[in-house]
Amino acid sequence: KGVKSKNDKEVLILDRSQQAFIIMNRYPYNNGHLMIAPVRHVGLFENLDDEEILDIHRMLTRALKALNYSMQPQGYNIGINQGRVAGAGVVDHVHIHCVPRWRGDTNFMPVLSETKVVSEALLETYEKIKQGLERLDNP
Repeated sequence: KGVKSKNDKEVLILDRSQQAFIIMNRYPYNNGHLMIAPVRHVGLFENLDDEEILDIHRMLTRALKALNYSMQPQGYNIGINQGRVAGAGVVDHVHIHCVPRWRGDTNFMPVLSETKVVSEALLETYEKIKQGLERLDNP
């Protein structure tokens, strides 16, 4: 499955390019949490080639623009968790996290009960962001 799937919506892939893709996180830190990953299965960021790095950053820019349009966040956390000790949930396929943020979006739930509250269904968020990407292609 994943990047090889023929049904992007089923696997939550929002957009693809030749070297990279944008996918929703199935276990989001916040509404609209996206990941940008290379198409090629690579475990370490330093093993990506220059074309992959450039394409990943292009796709990150598309993701930010689509999120700005569809969800109007006030900020972002963008980063890479490389290696299990760094918090990587998927250690064998490097990816960049793009997490939209709003003032006051964190609450006591993650601290007290290790539970994250996400207020919107994944497919509902998928459709919102997909509209933002389509707007980029058809201004």
